[in-house]
Amino acid sequence: MTRAALALLSLGTAVFIALIAWQGFGAVAGTLAAAGWGLALVALFHLLPLVIDAGAIRVLATRHTTLTDTVFARWAGESVNSLLPAGQLGGPVLMARHLAQRGMPMPSAAAAVTVSTTMQAVAQIVFACLGLAAFAAVAAVPARLATPGVRMAMLIAGVALGVCVAAFFIAQQRGVFGRVVRAASKVFGKRDGGALAARADTIDEHVRSLYLRPGRVAATFAFSLAGWVVGTGEVWLALRFLGHPVGWLDALLLESVGQAIRGAAFAIPGSLGAQEGGYLLLAPLVGLPPETALALSLAKRARELALGLPGLAYLHWSERRWRQRRAAATGPVDDDGSRPRASIL
Repeated sequence: MTRAALALLSLGTAVFIALIAWQGFGAVAGTLAAAGWGLALVALFHLLPLVIDAGAIRVLATRHTTLTDTVFARWAGESVNSLLPAGQLGGPVLMARHLAQRGMPMPSAAAAVTVSTTMQAVAQIVFACLGLAAFAAVAAVPARLATPGVRMAMLIAGVALGVCVAAFFIAQQRGVFGRVVRAASKVFGKRDGGALAARADTIDEHVRSLYLRPGRVAATFAFSLAGWVVGTGEVWLALRFLGHPVGWLDALLLESVGQAIRGAAFAIPGSLGAQEGGYLLLAPLVGLPPETALALSLAKRARELALGLPGLAYLHWSERRWRQRRAAATGPVDDDGSRPRASIL
């Protein structure tokens, strides 16, 4: 973990603990305990948007992989993003690697994951706008949305997400992978920098070629947006088990804007503290007590643990099994997937 990531993680943890202490550990824990086994159903429900998100990758690689492969890749990627201090970069890297291990060419896998991740971020912005528009259509709500704190949080989250997505898209068009590899080769002086740069350039070409297929890109966006919308059911279901049921529009606001705030804090591992602060900010708009808003955030984190820990275990098992198959076919492999010099000789 880099020093910056460690500092952000420490800051997020401090905010997380402070927010729960502010509302009272006992009150938050009591509200969360009321859900009981309902939290297991919330975790199971998340499998539905997970499969839809996997479909967003699948449409970009129709002839190279199966939906099952993309579902397991998505599961492993989400587990890494949620539970490991790798920001939001570790998940996509491992998704591409997982698909490559299942027979998809690495350039195609990396390009499919890159484009689908971009479209998911665009869909997230659209989803937040839809949530705000639907919620504002209800009488007397616009005045509540004009609360300075809420307005500022929405503005910051929207601008941050928009800038990041735009910058990432422009970087893809200019060959982000090749540029990063060449810069790293200059800094670290890798002897095989030329070969790595050539592979990275191939990935950049595949990314640009995917954007020249608007039908597939639009389908990926549609799947991603559907995944965000379906994910609203997780909030709706969790609040029912927590003893504070809300309507669909209220759940839509909490999920759409809450996820936008979390997405804007992507640099913080797990968006720790940002997600909790977002729900606290939105709670008054839908009539939720503060301790229930924090319990909702903890219910989501419990779901991340319930699905993420098995996901990490699967990732470890899958990686080990792939290495065993590779070793049986070509000899042992190094950490980067290449064969050691002794085996080549």
